[in-house]
Amino acid sequence: MPRLAILERLRTNLPLIAPSMLKCDFGNLHREVELLEQAGAELLHWDVMDGRFVPNLSYGAMVIDKVRPLTEMVFDVHLMIEEPERYIDEYIAAGCESITIHIEATRQADAVLRRIREADCVTGLAFNPETPVAEVRDLLPWCDQVLVMSVKPGFGGQKFMPETLDKVRELQSLTDSQTIVAIDGGIGPSTIGPAAVAGAGLFVVGSAIFDQPDYSQAVSDLRAAAIGAESTGTRTSR
Repeated sequence: MPRLAILERLRTNLPLIAPSMLKCDFGNLHREVELLEQAGAELLHWDVMDGRFVPNLSYGAMVIDKVRPLTEMVFDVHLMIEEPERYIDEYIAAGCESITIHIEATRQADAVLRRIREADCVTGLAFNPETPVAEVRDLLPWCDQVLVMSVKPGFGGQKFMPETLDKVRELQSLTDSQTIVAIDGGIGPSTIGPAAVAGAGLFVVGSAIFDQPDYSQAVSDLRAAAIGAESTGTRTSR
């Protein structure tokens, strides 16, 4: 599906709950995908780790490629890898419609974002908790999605860092309504509301879905919490 069609699909369904596949049961991957589709997830968030940019290793393009034929959900890959420019084409070929790189992982962020857009994929830029918004500001025109890390990348199940909400608010003032502000790390029933009020529209969720017995109920409850917080809070308008 072309980039603009994907963006329209995503924007139409905000707020979005993006299950983090890092937490899924890889022994039953086909079944996990089916359950998430039944739960109404619009996209799957694939965390790719190289053991260099972050301490842990995860899966790569080969795994994603094998899962791609199983579902029409959007594949949103989060490359937590050094020098993503060396591997971008592999993830494009694997069928990832949305590709997010880390500004800390490359000296060629602008060129990589251009390559992603040239491939007609949604462009994403992530940054770590210690990185100021000023570091990504000049690249925002190239970003369809900006991902605020609310934990240190590389490990699941970490505690949410509330100070990162200031970055979400700052991004709200720097981007227009066409840019999706996402947040990743420690998102669950008690944190999704404040993140939504701050201005996040896409929420990467691991344990709060995969540790629950009913994925459909978990996704529904999280989305309802985000919508409820937006309606009663003071979310910045754009």
